[in-house]
Amino acid sequence: MAQMVDACDHHTRVHSLRVTRYALQIALRMALPGGFIEQLRTAALLHDIGKISVRDDILFKPGPLNAEEFACIRRHPAVGTKILSSHNRLRAVAPFVLHHHERWDGKGYPDGLQGEEIPLGARIFAVADAFEAMTAHRPYRRALSRDEAVRELIKNADTQFDPRIVETFLKCL
Repeated sequence: MAQMVDACDHHTRVHSLRVTRYALQIALRMALPGGFIEQLRTAALLHDIGKISVRDDILFKPGPLNAEEFACIRRHPAVGTKILSSHNRLRAVAPFVLHHHERWDGKGYPDGLQGEEIPLGARIFAVADAFEAMTAHRPYRRALSRDEAVRELIKNADTQFDPRIVETFLKCL
């Protein structure tokens, strides 16, 4: 499945590999159980698989997205979850994928979960995904420096991100 994503968008594959590395560092630092870490690894590699349903003109748009385009992007966690849920061995990681754009303050998507309602794996992805996205060049903006990205994580701890996950990630850096 990860190769399928790579065939559609090489950037997403590289992004997923980096998110996986960051997520595993967080999980190891938190001393989470081995079975959970293996699920996290699998889900991290596939967390953006739903982007295969997003048209290229939206996915690679060099400027801001309009409301309709953003709505299309917002569907990728649900599409990814549907793909993963259809496979017995991947069903357990689907909630991490579905909820990786939820926010600690409840203002995320798709379900507006908040705090510890958000699965731990998804909270870990939120930090790892955001840091990787901020430090990578995108068609619509330049990459932030590591220090700038760290400041953004700190600024958004307790609103967008689980503050405990941010603190753990910063120790990993």
